[in-house]
Amino acid sequence: MSSKVVAETNTASAKTGPVAARQDGTVYQKEKPVARALEVEVDLKAKEVRFGELYESDWLLLPDECEYQNYRILIRKVAFATRLDKNAPHKRRVLRGVLAEILGYREQ
Repeated sequence: MSSKVVAETNTASAKTGPVAARQDGTVYQKEKPVARALEVEVDLKAKEVRFGELYESDWLLLPDECEYQNYRILIRKVAFATRLDKNAPHKRRVLRGVLAEILGYREQ
């Protein structure tokens, strides 16, 4: 539980201090990591990000705006969702065939 408090403290200080380091393959909402991504394609011409899979996505709220790398995105389509993958239970909620619209670039 103390790690949660530390994470919240780091997030609060990140707004006033230097930008906190973000993990490359992670989707964020309100500065918190909410999903991990696999098989990602960014299509700037179509203004889309296609995720083959988002896992550990229990805290990802749909259809709220989120961030991936330097993009602000909104998830528009999920082809398949499961709460528990029997072959990989550590992945928790898994979303496959995810299509997100690029809304713009995140402020740094």
